[in-house]
Amino acid sequence: MSHKNPIIAITGSSGAGTTTTTIAFQHIFRTLGIDAAFVEGDCFHRFSRPEMEVAIRKAKEEGRHISYFGPEANDFGVLEKFFASYGETGSGKIRHYLHTFDEAVPYNQLPGTFTPWQDLRPNTDLLFYEGLHGGAVTDQHNVAQHVDLLIGMVPIVNLEWIQKIIRDTSERGHSREAVQASIVRSMDDYINHITPQFSRTHINFQRVPTVDTSNPFSAKDIPSLDESFVVIRFRGIKHVDFPYYLQMINGSFMSRVNTLVVPGGKMGLAMELILTPLIEELMIKRRQARGQVDWLGT
Repeated sequence: MSHKNPIIAITGSSGAGTTTTTIAFQHIFRTLGIDAAFVEGDCFHRFSRPEMEVAIRKAKEEGRHISYFGPEANDFGVLEKFFASYGETGSGKIRHYLHTFDEAVPYNQLPGTFTPWQDLRPNTDLLFYEGLHGGAVTDQHNVAQHVDLLIGMVPIVNLEWIQKIIRDTSERGHSREAVQASIVRSMDDYINHITPQFSRTHINFQRVPTVDTSNPFSAKDIPSLDESFVVIRFRGIKHVDFPYYLQMINGSFMSRVNTLVVPGGKMGLAMELILTPLIEELMIKRRQARGQVDWLGT
């Protein structure tokens, strides 16, 4: 952690809704006048899409699995060094993973490839990471220790699979069979490297549908926000104003002393109410660490 150059990380598996959360953060940053550096976790994959396909076939021949959830397909060391570099200096090197044809065309590259590494633009207020491993910890690497505010996006697993299947088939051109196979192949890494992160997060937002998702592989659409509740769990955050949230968010209630439940349609409002003061606090600490005062007129 570094008060001078704070890091916010949104962590969640593919299809968990981290991109939707990024949009909410963008709105908060605009409202507060914060210039954030946005970094996608996919840029820390080890392999391009063709290389990953080769690695998957090789692993299968050897009787094992490889997935984007695990350390074999991701460079946790580079990610940890990048976070440490930003915390210390406000800089570091990033690249982009080009998922689709439209993303690849401006770079004259193929989908599933990386752009060259380049320096992060200078003088940003904070780093915003969105990806799979913002809270990753292994025997060799500890990414989570560098994050000032760690947020988990954790829909229940059937909903997560529905979102992934529909997104990957409709937006990324994968077949339904290929997406289902990737879910099965990823299960060990999901258990060992994704779910443990949600015990390290400061806040988890878990969407729970109120419609039948018992067979996610036959679902034709994604349950809407209005067809769900959002369970919000707090850990290690002092002075959480639960009475204020209950007053401001119609239909909300407390399920445990550290857990707020809100209607799905109110998730955006809940995020802004909860996260805005936490981000303001990060910025105040940043200015204090830099010997500056009077941020936001205070």
